[in-house]
Amino acid sequence: MTSSSDNAVQSSVLDSQDEALPARQFRAIAELGGDIAFAIALPVRRFVYLSPAFGALSGFDRQALQRALDGDGVSPLAPLAAWLREAAAGQPGARSQREFDLFDAEGRPLALEGLAVVLIDDAATTLVGQLRDLSARRAHQSEQKRFASMLNHEFRTPLATIDGAIQRLEATSNHADEPTRTRYRKIGAAVDRLIGMLDEYLSPDRMAALGRGRQPNTITVRDLVESGATQIRAAGREAALRLEELPLTLRGEPEGLRLALKVLIDNALAFSPPSAPVILRARRSGGGVEVAVLDGGAGVPPEDVARVFDKGYRGRNAAGLAGSGLGLYMARSIVEVHGGVLSLAPGEEGAGAEFRLWMPALGL
Repeated sequence: MTSSSDNAVQSSVLDSQDEALPARQFRAIAELGGDIAFAIALPVRRFVYLSPAFGALSGFDRQALQRALDGDGVSPLAPLAAWLREAAAGQPGARSQREFDLFDAEGRPLALEGLAVVLIDDAATTLVGQLRDLSARRAHQSEQKRFASMLNHEFRTPLATIDGAIQRLEATSNHADEPTRTRYRKIGAAVDRLIGMLDEYLSPDRMAALGRGRQPNTITVRDLVESGATQIRAAGREAALRLEELPLTLRGEPEGLRLALKVLIDNALAFSPPSAPVILRARRSGGGVEVAVLDGGAGVPPEDVARVFDKGYRGRNAAGLAGSGLGLYMARSIVEVHGGVLSLAPGEEGAGAEFRLWMPALGL
């Protein structure tokens, strides 16, 4: 049985070996990035390092977190300690990551993200990791949702007014001629489409997922193209894939990139005959990957080429088709936020349209 004095000696020895730990480079990198670094000796589960920033952030010192790690279940730090014990039992090299909603020493909410890995070096086993304050990220997400809700409301309110007015006109225009009633129905249908776009593109959840630079999320080229092919086939059309061998990953928020590609495919389906396949092509280009959507339609009229990505612009060949002129504008905005380029390839009228989505790729 180990005495308390033996534990104290062992803890002191571990503390003195702090600089010899394989974690010290990781610790320096984490603290330079503003995170809290920690190192826990295994299997004894004793802290040999915890950044002083932990105390400044939480109001708890290293000893308080050690007590929680030793099994103090009533500590506000108990959820964090339970994760540390779970991570410490993991296989060497296996990464463990989790978010926590805790309370600091003053009883105020504290949101943390933890990342940890077990390392073995010179016969010493150590759990190293970092803790990140999520308050700035949570505030940013809250602001995005607030902005999206405001924007949704600002669009929806006048649309609801128009919708109500059209319904009243239809209900009270029994003696109106058929052309007039047809115009009323078209206005009502246009309002329905715009409200549908609000729900799909400007909902708080959708907006919170888009428009953020340098996302850690990624998507493979094949996954992106396959999502487009699935959309084409779901519309009852033929999807023709022309793919190079591209085991590459794109930097970007997956849902945002899928949405940008969806807009291009929606256009291809709308502006080409049902018998024409929609072609999806992916190839290396420069320091990234180009994904192109080609249709078998009449192409973009020359007079529309310069304005095809303008907000609210609809070309002459869009007459009689549903749409608001916002799709391509929104798709380009999403792509540019992710550091990419969306362009219309030069071509002859009548030869179909080709839109090219270029994104930087990891590993090139």
